[in-house]
Amino acid sequence: MTQYLITKWFGTFLCDETAVQKEILFPKEAKEIMRRLREIEKNKILEEEEKLAKNMVVIINERRLQLLGSYKNDDSVFQTILIRPEDYGFSLDLLHDASLLLAQERVDEQLQSEDLQLIQMVNALDDLIQTANLLSERLSCWALLPTAKKKVKPFEKTITAVNDEIQRLQEQIEKDMKTIAPNTSAIIGPLIGARLIAFAGGMQRMALMPASTIQILGAEKALFRFKKEGGKPPKHGVIFQHLSINCAPKNERGKIARLLASKISTAIKADVFTKRNISEELQEDIKIRMLEIRKK
Repeated sequence: MTQYLITKWFGTFLCDETAVQKEILFPKEAKEIMRRLREIEKNKILEEEEKLAKNMVVIINERRLQLLGSYKNDDSVFQTILIRPEDYGFSLDLLHDASLLLAQERVDEQLQSEDLQLIQMVNALDDLIQTANLLSERLSCWALLPTAKKKVKPFEKTITAVNDEIQRLQEQIEKDMKTIAPNTSAIIGPLIGARLIAFAGGMQRMALMPASTIQILGAEKALFRFKKEGGKPPKHGVIFQHLSINCAPKNERGKIARLLASKISTAIKADVFTKRNISEELQEDIKIRMLEIRKK
C-alpha cells in the first residue's frame, strides 16, 4: 500500500490514499512548535518525520524530505486528504503564538550575523576617526598658547586611547573580512571591502547588486546631486580609495573603477553563495585587463 508522509505545523502524519494511519503530534507548546518550524525553514528533517518514515517507502511533497522518500508534490492525495488542527486538539491561537516566537527568532539570528557585526565596526571606526580628527585639531589650537604640560597631558592621553582603539578596530575588521569575505578582501582590500558592505547594508544585499551600483557605493550624495542638478555623474565611490584607481591618470580611473567593480561583484557572489576561493583567478584577470587599459 502506498504511504504518504505529510507534515503540518502541529505534527507529522503517515497516510494512505484516503486517511491518516499514524501520526506523531508536536508538544502543545508555542516554543516547541516554533523550534520545529525553524528546523523546517532550514530544510532539516525532523526527528518525528524520521521516526514515522523509518523502514518504509513513502511519498513526500517537500524537497527537504527527499532522503526519506519519493518526491511527488503533484500527487492528488496531498490536495484531497484533510488534516485539521482542531481534530487533534490544536488551536490557531497556539500557531499565532508560535509564529510570533518564530519572527523574533529570525530577528535575533539576523542581528547576530557576522556581516551586520562588521557594519557596526565600520560605523564605529568612522566615528572614532572623526573624533580623533576633532581632538587633534583642538590640541593643535591649544598648543599655540603657553600652557602648562599637566593641563594638556590628560587630553593627549585621550587622543592616544582613541587612536589605539582605531588601530584595534582596523585589525579586527581585517581579520573578520578575511574570514567571511576572503574573495572580496583579496580584490579590493579588507578595509575598503568592509566599507562597501556597510554602504550596501550587508553581504547578501551587495551580492545582489549590479557591478555598476557597487562602483558608486559611497558616492550617494554626488549621485543625488547629479540627478537633481545635472552635470557629470560620479564614476566611483569608496573604491576610489584603492591605489590602482586614485594613483592612476584621470583618464584611466573610470575604466579601472568599472573593472574593479565587476570583479568585486563576482567576488562577493562567491563569498555569499558558493563559498569558493576564486581570488587568484580574479586577480590574474585584473592584472591582464589593467595592462590592456594602460596600453590604450
